[in-house]
Amino acid sequence: ALPDTEAPFVMPVFTLNAFREQVIEEAGILPYEFMCSHVDSAHNRTLVMSTTTRFNLDIMPAGMFTVMINLKKINDIQRVNKFFETVNKKIPVGGIFIDCVETNEIKKNRFLSYYWPGLNYFLYFFYYIFRRVIPKLPLLKNFYFFFTNGYDRSVSMAEAFGRLYSCGFEVIDHTQIGDLLYFVSRKITEPSYDSSPTYGPLVSLRRVGKNGKIIYVYKLRTMHPYAEYLQAYVHKLNNLDQGGKFKNDFRVSTAGRFFRKFWLDELPMIFNLLKGDLKLVGVRPLSKHYFSLYTEELQKKRTRCKPGLIPPYYADMPDTLEEIMQSEDRYLDEYAKHPLKTDWNYFWKAFRNIVFRKARSK
Repeated sequence: ALPDTEAPFVMPVFTLNAFREQVIEEAGILPYEFMCSHVDSAHNRTLVMSTTTRFNLDIMPAGMFTVMINLKKINDIQRVNKFFETVNKKIPVGGIFIDCVETNEIKKNRFLSYYWPGLNYFLYFFYYIFRRVIPKLPLLKNFYFFFTNGYDRSVSMAEAFGRLYSCGFEVIDHTQIGDLLYFVSRKITEPSYDSSPTYGPLVSLRRVGKNGKIIYVYKLRTMHPYAEYLQAYVHKLNNLDQGGKFKNDFRVSTAGRFFRKFWLDELPMIFNLLKGDLKLVGVRPLSKHYFSLYTEELQKKRTRCKPGLIPPYYADMPDTLEEIMQSEDRYLDEYAKHPLKTDWNYFWKAFRNIVFRKARSK
């Protein structure tokens, strides 16, 4: 027989400490301790979940939690950005989101160590083509996701972090534990809701053009997907190297380093030249973040003329950002006085450095 009175409902305590045993059973003691180093384990507004679907997030009221922790790796989430966007909607600015990913780098090391030397690279080649190349080709990615249903997707660290930044988070810490990279992120803004991220082999990059107009420069991909969202993060992490490029830039892929060395990545920029966005010789077209590193005076000078395919960099070969700015400043002053003569002289200086001195882009 049923009791005459129902037992009163007891609201569960939502803290990391309250689910300690479950977290340790699911993920292990080291991930739990890593989480505790960033979250007050006794905090009463922490949601711990183990899910690959947004449904478990959608049913939660916004503002109920300030910390969300997911124990499932994002490789198995079919629509990763939508998942991150939903987390963003549910927590306030400054809220913490913790999850994990099995990166391409971790997968490669695990794959190569599992098979015999020699055979491992032979098999990894086919694994690489199916897991990392086909999903990025427009005509074949639907075929790939039909067979895999988005499960165990290939994700680099740069892509995982780039997706977070595009969805309004910043990464404040990360660590590898076993075969997973655990990351701690903080909500800083609303998602960008990018409907056309640079995901395929041909990318369209936003650059500052003449009169400050945003132009789209076409290049072959040399970085992992979503890497463009990490410029500020990489600059803060590593600063600039010689030649004005970011130092120890983990966003650049192995194939990308080869493309950059021989300028193969810049061949599609010929379309921008024919379109009229660029001229043959001129200052390098810069992203908004890189452009912001320049002095205000040089920014104004740069936007008075079109950027170019061949920058003054290859004529002067500067090392530091300050030297690059000085090089561009000299070029722009000379160009303002004698446009054709200046571009002619700089073209042949760059030609000699490239052909005879083996000047290369990093």
